[in-house]
Amino acid sequence: MPAHSAADGVVVVGAGLAGLFTALKLAPLPVTVISPARFGEGASSLWAQAGIAAALAEGDSPEDHAADTIRAGAGIVDETVALFMAQEARERIEDLLRYGVPFDKDLEGHLDLGREAAHRSRRILHVKGDTAGRAIMAALTAAARATPSITVLEGFTARDLVVDDGWVQGIALAPVNGAARGLVLPARAVVLATGGAGQVYAITTNPKEARGEGVAIAARAGAVIADAEFVQFHPTAIDIGRDPAPLATEALRGEGALLINGRGERFMRAVHDDAELAPRDVVARAVYREVMSGRGAFLDCRPLGPGFAARFPTVFESCRGAGIDPTREPIPMAPAAHYHMGGILTDAQGRSTVDGLWACGEVAATGAHGANRLASNSLLEAVVFAARVARDIAAVPPPPSKLSATEAVQEGADQHDSEAERLLRCTMTADAGVIRDASSLTRALTAIVSLERKNHGDRRLANMLTTAKLIAAAALARKESRGAHFRSDYPAADEAQAKRSFFTLAKADAIAAEAAEASRAPRPRFVSHA
Repeated sequence: MPAHSAADGVVVVGAGLAGLFTALKLAPLPVTVISPARFGEGASSLWAQAGIAAALAEGDSPEDHAADTIRAGAGIVDETVALFMAQEARERIEDLLRYGVPFDKDLEGHLDLGREAAHRSRRILHVKGDTAGRAIMAALTAAARATPSITVLEGFTARDLVVDDGWVQGIALAPVNGAARGLVLPARAVVLATGGAGQVYAITTNPKEARGEGVAIAARAGAVIADAEFVQFHPTAIDIGRDPAPLATEALRGEGALLINGRGERFMRAVHDDAELAPRDVVARAVYREVMSGRGAFLDCRPLGPGFAARFPTVFESCRGAGIDPTREPIPMAPAAHYHMGGILTDAQGRSTVDGLWACGEVAATGAHGANRLASNSLLEAVVFAARVARDIAAVPPPPSKLSATEAVQEGADQHDSEAERLLRCTMTADAGVIRDASSLTRALTAIVSLERKNHGDRRLANMLTTAKLIAAAALARKESRGAHFRSDYPAADEAQAKRSFFTLAKADAIAAEAAEASRAPRPRFVSHA
């Protein structure tokens, strides 16, 4: 249990970049950080290869960075949010440098900035080419361990928020394994920084912990969920049958790697003027079509030369572990669920629509990414909003929780239905994935409703189903294609729908129930009058 009085402290759920940065910025206020894995492991931030975007180069500007963000976001980026995020980037990079993050530098000691897809300038900070996420997390983990106001509770995952009279009073936690009892942890304020939802898909780059639990528990507590239909599929996951799928960072294409099919053809040149550096949604759909056609999709890194292993050690080791030598042969690729632009609707300070609840990082929908996240903006958004959340909570601390210590015990670990999870993940990949239509989304929602009815007490599965339902329902409701959301039955964008989507759980339930009912309705039979 936390060393301080939880009722007077802040609970941060999630020990990734957003969660740890929030806790560090809240110091010296007492904070309990909930980590489902061992502290320093399991966070999606660890897997980030590309880097963090910031307009630091001569000739670049926050205004240009914001313009690129807005352009990539396909018409629904909150332009105010995009601008202040870009403007605050320099200060947040300075914070990370103070925490000891060893960003790459050139021979003169200046920060070495790279370029990635849809950025018009070199503004990506890397660490040893493709280890930015791991290096940033190592520095923040060390800083958190050295901060007396931060207590880490390992081995627990979010199960539900505790709400009284419209105000979040604490959070119910379930042990990851059966070795401990569940807890209800009182809190003055709860910050959800639980990461993404990639694990509701069968092919994902996200770690096992990224099951969308933050979105689900917030929705059940009454929070509005925004932009849930927008799931970014990374076009270049290494297709070697691993779960999660290793990632071939976008920086490879920025440095000259080429996408080819099994015939050796550079298929992106016929798809987009920017070829391999086209926006991620465009590249993901092109890769998906090549894979589904049977031609296959491959990343040819041979143009990068013999220094590949030193410049991109993570990718190199993933390939070598599968028996692939990327300096001699192309790497097999497949699109994979990578980043959820949607999530818990927040304002500019990270406040949700439920009192006492804040959110930051991938679980939040701030409006910064719109329909398609610009490469390397995710880590930036995490630290910018983590700092804003901490400042907001510290400025006017919420009242102490009404929960007492006697209410802080629940039953033990949930029983998990692994077969139901497998079915859900396969359904989402097949029917609510890179390319969707009304029929596939109706099938997905029908399957989700069926799994919900059969579920008896598996809270982890219930959370995954809730988040999947929100994604599929929002996708069915948006009858157009925009950014990462592509409908083959509505392949064009509709300017009348160039706005963000907002869902409550009740609204998603209604759409899912209607879809399930429609799938059961008898179809008219053709009667010949010949």
